Parts: sequence; C-alpha cells; structure tokens
Amino acid sequence: MRVDGLYLAGIATHVPERYDTERAVKEGLYDALDREDSGILSVPVAGDTPGPDLAVDAAREAVRRSGHAPDDFAAVLHSSVHFQGPDGWSAQHYVLRRTLDRPITAVEVRQGCLGMLAGLELAACRLSAVPDRTAVLLTTGDNFGTRLADRWRASRLFLLGDAGAAAVVSRRGGFARLLAVGSVSDPGMEELHRGGEVLFPPGPSVGRGLNLEQRREYWRQQWARGVSPPMGHFGDTIAETARRTLDEAGVAMDAIKRVAHLGFSRFPLQDMFLDSLGIDEARGTWEFTRTTGHLGAADPIAGLEHLWTTGQVVPGDHVMLIGAAPGMEAGCAVVEITASPA
Repeated sequence: MRVDGLYLAGIATHVPERYDTERAVKEGLYDALDREDSGILSVPVAGDTPGPDLAVDAAREAVRRSGHAPDDFAAVLHSSVHFQGPDGWSAQHYVLRRTLDRPITAVEVRQGCLGMLAGLELAACRLSAVPDRTAVLLTTGDNFGTRLADRWRASRLFLLGDAGAAAVVSRRGGFARLLAVGSVSDPGMEELHRGGEVLFPPGPSVGRGLNLEQRREYWRQQWARGVSPPMGHFGDTIAETARRTLDEAGVAMDAIKRVAHLGFSRFPLQDMFLDSLGIDEARGTWEFTRTTGHLGAADPIAGLEHLWTTGQVVPGDHVMLIGAAPGMEAGCAVVEITASPA
C-alpha cells in the first residue's frame, strides 16, 4: 500500500538489562553449542515487570518525542506475543489509560511478531479515513519470563528477549516519512506452527507452554512416516512482500541504506531474511539484534530507533522495516529519514 502524507513522529523502546548468553550457559539454562550457533550475545530480561508496563514506558517517551498532545490521537493499537495479564482483561486500555488517557478506541493487534508492522498498516488506513485526528499510537510489550515460555529453549530460531516499543504515526510530520507498508501471507504453511497440537483445550489452559522445537519435531516424525509437511521456503514470502512494498514506495532495493529485521539467530536470519533480500549482516541490524535476541513484535521498531539515534541513518536515507509471523505472513514498510534526532 502506497502511503502519502504520513510520518513517524516519535519512536522509543524500553529494553531492560541484558542477560549474557555465556552466563546462561554457565547456569545450565542454555546449551553451549546452541549459543555458538546462534551468535546471540545477550537478551534483555525484565524480571517481574509486566509486558504492558514496558509498552507504557516506551509509549510515554515516543509521545514526548513526537510533540503531539493527547487530544491529537485517534487510537491506540497495542500488540503482544505473550500473556499480558489477567485472563479477560484489556491490556490495550491499560496502556491507553497510562499514556494518553482519552476516550478513544484502543485495539489489540493479534498478529504475533508482525504486530507493530500490522499496526502501522492499520494506522495508515485509519488516519486516511478519519481526518479530524492527526495521530495514532502504536505500542507493544512482552515479558517472556513465565513458566509457559522458556526463552532459551522454546526455539532454535531465536532467543526470546523482553522489551517494550512504541511509535507515533502522524499526518503532521516527523523524523521519517512513511512511503509504503504492506504484507503477504502463505496460509498453506499455517500447520508448521501448529504441529500436532489439538486446538481444544488450548495448550496454556492445561499447562502446556510454548515449544516450537517440539512442533518442528512432530513434522520431522511425520515426514519419516511418509507424510509431507507443508512445503515452501518462507524466504520467498519475505522476498515477495519486500518487492511489492519497494515497488509501491518507488524505491529500488539498492537505495535502501539499512534493513531493520527480526532478531533471529544467525543462521535462520541469514536463510530467511538476509539471503532473501540480497543483503549482508552489515546492511541489516545484526550488530544490534545479537545483543537483544527476538523482542517479539518490537524488533523492527527497536531496530529503526537504534539506527536513527546512533546516527547510522541520516536525512535522505531509506530504511526497510521487515518482519514475520505465524500464519505464515511477512510484513514490510519503507520509510525515508527526514530529520536527525534532537
């Protein structure tokens, strides 16, 4: 979707103190060989700070940086990956109350690790349709430190890091102009993240936590029995959503200065993202993500903030934000940096 007249006016992250992976190996939390393969040096661990509070801290800073007043906002779009709080409770309204505190809509975007980019696309549509407000607040926050998620062993694709992130999408101006945003899905690969698990009762309701390795093992066993798993290379979906978004933005891949991607471990990152986009580690955000691991939906926003605040991108540079989620779906946005950090 090509976008005209929209900007990122404020951006912020709340990244807790980092926990060294070398320490995790010494403490028996993480396998030494897996650490070597992953290339991940540390992940942030939030202790007992709730995920929504991480989002609130980031949101307050993003709103402050944006220069927008609370009455400017049309909506809060909050995303998450892990549990937020009491069952049947609304984390998005908690975030709204502790940030803007206005009687506007607050919506949960349940799009997994693609939540922030999906929220960006929804914000662009809303601001185009509702002319009396000039901004939408995007937030996310996750603390994976529960007994239902082992951040060190849930998947060999990544290590789970805790963080909050926020961005203000504005029609008034900002530090980055949004040129295009969109997504591409491959629903035929939905089963890959379901594995052999039944849909009811839901796993968490019977104490079964997140274990993507166990689900991958299910498909390995099925294949050994002659049952083919859903086939395809998700890198092709990554490449397709990038191609479409670049075309809509009117920007060539050669003109993209940096790419803010998910915080996957080295080999999956290379296979699914870097090779598919035709870039190397230096053109992505590996030097940052190897110190954070996978921050759920926060990765692309955290990566963009890191690039911008450290001066690695400057006015006139184009940046691609790209992510993925179960389903399977890939999302992409292209922005042009228009201002330096104050």
